[in-house]
Amino acid sequence: MTKLGKRTVAARQNVDRKQAYSVDEAVKLIKSNATAKFDETIEISMNLGVDPRHADQMVRGVVSLPNGTGRTLRVAVFAKDDKAEAAKAAGADVVGAEDLMERVQGGELDFDRVIATPDMMPLVGRLGKILGPKGLMPNPKVGTVTPDVAKAVKDAKGGAVQFRVEKAGILHAGVGKASFGEKALSENIKTFIDAVVKARPSGAKGTFVKKVTVCSTMGPGVRVDHTTA
Repeated sequence: MTKLGKRTVAARQNVDRKQAYSVDEAVKLIKSNATAKFDETIEISMNLGVDPRHADQMVRGVVSLPNGTGRTLRVAVFAKDDKAEAAKAAGADVVGAEDLMERVQGGELDFDRVIATPDMMPLVGRLGKILGPKGLMPNPKVGTVTPDVAKAVKDAKGGAVQFRVEKAGILHAGVGKASFGEKALSENIKTFIDAVVKARPSGAKGTFVKKVTVCSTMGPGVRVDHTTA
């Protein structure tokens, strides 16, 4: 059994594992426990009452957090001609078409988000086995297949967070940094929870949001009463 450090033990002692805190209370606890020597990421985990193996129970979407994520994403864009120029002007880190496809096939994946114009999807589709497992495949449902690549790039750079439920019905996302103020973190968490609730699929029956937990990278999880969002 791994022995816990003093800092971890102390952090766990001030969190009641059985209690569901309001968002604002949870944020106070998370910030007080984020004592690492780096700026810890604040992460949210939502346990949903869905089975994503069924198409009508898949939960996915994108939400723009009002205070950003505190993280600068590297964005790659598949586009040509004026769309490629628009993507570059909007701040895309990598822009290309066949040349970008070849770079990805060669193992270059130093980006966090992939955006494509609709006409590029036959090309991008050939990269499905590479991009898919890493969650990088562009999808119109989350705004990453779009003719307006400039807006998509700006959204990605400005704090747009994609979410997608995993096999066990659990959904994870980063919603800020420990250095954020309490108000900014609370706003981000409430906005994220609201977006997921609104994305409830038609096939979801019974209780949709079963459990919400928020934590910092090195801190213990804090249960959140999502009805306070």
